[in-house]
Amino acid sequence: MQNKNYQKAIAEDIFSIISQASTELDVKSYVIGGFVRDFILQRGTAKDIDIVAVGSGIALAQKVASLLPNKPKVQVFKTYGTAMLRYKDIELEFVGARKESYSEDSRNPEVSEGSLEDDQNRRDFTINALAISLNKENYGSLLDPFNGIEDLEKGIIKTPLNPDITYSDDPLRMMRAIRFATQLNFEIEKESLESITNNATRLDIITKERIVVELNKIIEAPVPSIGFLLLEETSLLGRILPELIDLKGVEEVEGQKHKDNFYHTLEVVDNIAQNTQDVWLRWAALLHDIGKAPTKRFSKKVGWTFHSHEFVGSKMVYKLFKRLKMPLNNKMKFVQKMVLLSSRPIVLASDVTDSAVRRLIFDTGEDIDALMTLCEADITTKNPRKFERYHKNFEVVRDKIKEVEERDHVRNFQPPISGEEIMKTFNLKPCREIGQLKEAIKEAILDGKIPNEYQASFDFMIEKGEELGLNTNS
Repeated sequence: MQNKNYQKAIAEDIFSIISQASTELDVKSYVIGGFVRDFILQRGTAKDIDIVAVGSGIALAQKVASLLPNKPKVQVFKTYGTAMLRYKDIELEFVGARKESYSEDSRNPEVSEGSLEDDQNRRDFTINALAISLNKENYGSLLDPFNGIEDLEKGIIKTPLNPDITYSDDPLRMMRAIRFATQLNFEIEKESLESITNNATRLDIITKERIVVELNKIIEAPVPSIGFLLLEETSLLGRILPELIDLKGVEEVEGQKHKDNFYHTLEVVDNIAQNTQDVWLRWAALLHDIGKAPTKRFSKKVGWTFHSHEFVGSKMVYKLFKRLKMPLNNKMKFVQKMVLLSSRPIVLASDVTDSAVRRLIFDTGEDIDALMTLCEADITTKNPRKFERYHKNFEVVRDKIKEVEERDHVRNFQPPISGEEIMKTFNLKPCREIGQLKEAIKEAILDGKIPNEYQASFDFMIEKGEELGLNTNS
């Protein structure tokens, strides 16, 4: 055990107050886990801090709250023996030191009181078992029973105990290992990595919601492909996102090949990660080609085709979100839209007409910039000339979008003529002709036959009404 002093790490007034509360209650307390790890790695300011007490974590939380100036409310979770309070912008969670034992069919352990050593033994990784004392006699001392500092220095993810036991007990730790490897750009120790593969089937007892939390953290990392390659290598990806595994491989028929769409997808996700923090746009990048596996065909005339893969892929997004119990709301619809429209700007790039741009803006609405970001990330060619040419083509499309939108105002298009005005003009009750006229006006504007203005639309409506045999009130 190392005894290095980390006094500066706990110079914050909150730690002094916790130390005071511990003394008054005559319990030992320690900062443990992510705060300690991230402080040593200098990974920014902590937003949540875990405190372990050798005794009652709930009693310690209540005592701390009583000593704080604003007397924050303490949330108590008796079932888990934990309590939580907010101080300034920090969320503090208090728990009593404990031992854990697991049954084969659940990740929820049987819990009993334990020592600090017991609590460190139950931690998922050596780098998360680091603790700093808040006790008077050794305030600021680092307690590191598993050489977590050394693993931090070497950039290694390693379990404190036998990895087979660690991962079998709580299979979510396999996802967490890969998530930390992705976020920190660390390597998973060889024995631990092999153990994840050996225990991959155990992931099936974990709820989809918990898996998605870890998936999102991988997707939000600076280089998400690190995590997805590890998920694929350890056989976890096929249990979570088989749609991505289906993209793997290159087939050759009559000397004609297609690219490996799995590795291409990971490149796209890495590309888009450099330009957006939006997790749902990153999801769109991850899923933009999932329709290619079921639509892949070989034609002697044109080679490999993936006709309508965008449409098929957008339908698959709904099934995937539903299976993973992800939100079936506007976030899902946004991902669907991005997948459905992902090839439109690519087609436009070779023939940028006002009409095509108007329709793209109309179909995309406020998400036009997100779509362009996705399409630019989709450029993964290693040919420098092609890379430059494709990006220049998209610059032309972006300029055209700006020009057309400033002139025609079709983003979030609202027809200049309402259904009520059509009814009043032609003395109509609700009927299909109203819809026909509204659609005709919209199409005329998008085709550039008339400007997106009231008078031009009104005159066009009168003309079309006459063609339908409608008479005005005048």
